[in-house]
Parts: sequence; structure tokens; C-alpha cells
Amino acid sequence: MTPAAPPRPVVGALIRDPAGRIFVQRRSADRALFPGCWDVVGGAVEPGESLLEALRREISEETGWRLRRVLARVAHTEWTADGIRHIESDYLVEVDGDLSSPALERNKHTEFAWLAAEDVTLLDENTLRSGSTFIKDVVTAAHAWRADPPGSRTAL
Repeated sequence: MTPAAPPRPVVGALIRDPAGRIFVQRRSADRALFPGCWDVVGGAVEPGESLLEALRREISEETGWRLRRVLARVAHTEWTADGIRHIESDYLVEVDGDLSSPALERNKHTEFAWLAAEDVTLLDENTLRSGSTFIKDVVTAAHAWRADPPGSRTAL
């Protein structure tokens, strides 16, 4: 019997602006996974890459911004898509760059939004499209985070 492949590591960046809003971007309609859904910045960890290195790379590739600091890990979960298991760690982060003008990967993302806590209902669209509440759940968790709560510091 062949042992199951280990889950593929994935990172997500919940980018927070000075007003406390969280950045989301809409996946293009032709994406294989979660087409047309709102998503946070992130993706697969490349072989030999640490979680922190992957977080830096994904932020740069998907927005043109630079990771300034990681505030907390707000989610850690395992999920399966297209028969591949993933283990995802999502981090609340702050970045440097022009927050009004992300350099979206236009072949992968079509629009962006900054969501305040009262705006997360926008993410209900994902439930209709994919049946998943995951992105809404992690954005809500990011909004609930406060500086230095007990157990919030998580090494990458």
C-alpha cells in the first residue's frame, strides 16, 4: 500500500492597511480552483522555501508590495481540492508600497477591494460560487485580532 502524499503547504497573507481593512482580490473566471471567487494573497510554498519566504514572494508577485511584518497566524487548516491535500497557514501582515495601487497579476486576478469588518458580507459570494466560507472566516478572524493577544505570536 502506497502511503498518502504529504499535504502541500500553502500560505495566505491577510494584508492589513492603516485603517484596519483587509485586502482581497477576485480570482479570474478561468482559474482552475475557485474561479471568480474572492481570495487573499497567497499560494503554494515552493520546494526548499520557508513559509516566511513564500509569504514574501507571494505578496510581491500578486501585489508588488513588500512584506513589512507578520502580526499573527490567524488560521491553520487542511483542505483538499482536485484530489490534492493542502495545509494552509494564513497570516495577518502589514506591507510597504502604494496600497491604493496593487500590481495585480491580471491573468489571475481581475479586481481588488479593501474590506472593513462591516464589509465582509461581500465574501458571501464565495459561498454561492464554491460552497466555502473559508475566506470570509479568515478575514473575519483577521479583523478580530488585536495587538498581542495571548498565544497570537506564531513563528513561521
